[in-house]
Amino acid sequence: MGMFSRMAEQKITEAMAKGEFDNLAGAGKPLVIEDLSHVPEELRMSYKLLKNAGILPEELQLQKECVQLRDLLYACREAGEQQRISRKLTEKSLRLRMLLEERGLNASSVFHEYEPTVRKRLEG
Repeated sequence: MGMFSRMAEQKITEAMAKGEFDNLAGAGKPLVIEDLSHVPEELRMSYKLLKNAGILPEELQLQKECVQLRDLLYACREAGEQQRISRKLTEKSLRLRMLLEERGLNASSVFHEYEPTVRKRLEG
C-alpha cells in the first residue's frame, strides 16, 4: 500500500471514530451504480462530469430542441408564427443530420435499427 493510500485510510478511520459518517444522506441504502459500459473508458470521467452538470451532447440537445419545436408547431394557430417555428425546426433538423453524419452516427447499424422507434417516440 502506498503512502497516499495509508494516509487516506488513516483519515477515514479517524473520521469514522469521530462519527463524521453517521447520519449521511442515503445511509443504509444500496448504492446506485450507473452502467457506463457503453461509454469508452477514457471518456467516462468527462461523461460523468457533463451528465452531473446537466449538459447534454450537442446531438441530444438538438433532438430535444426539435421535439420542443414540433410541440410548439402542433399547438400554434397563428400562420406567421407557424412559419417561423417551421423554419427554425428545419434549421435544427438539418444541423442534427449534418452532425450525425460528421460523427458517423447515422452509418451505425444500431442507429438504423432503432431510428424509427426513437423518432416515433420523440415526435409523439
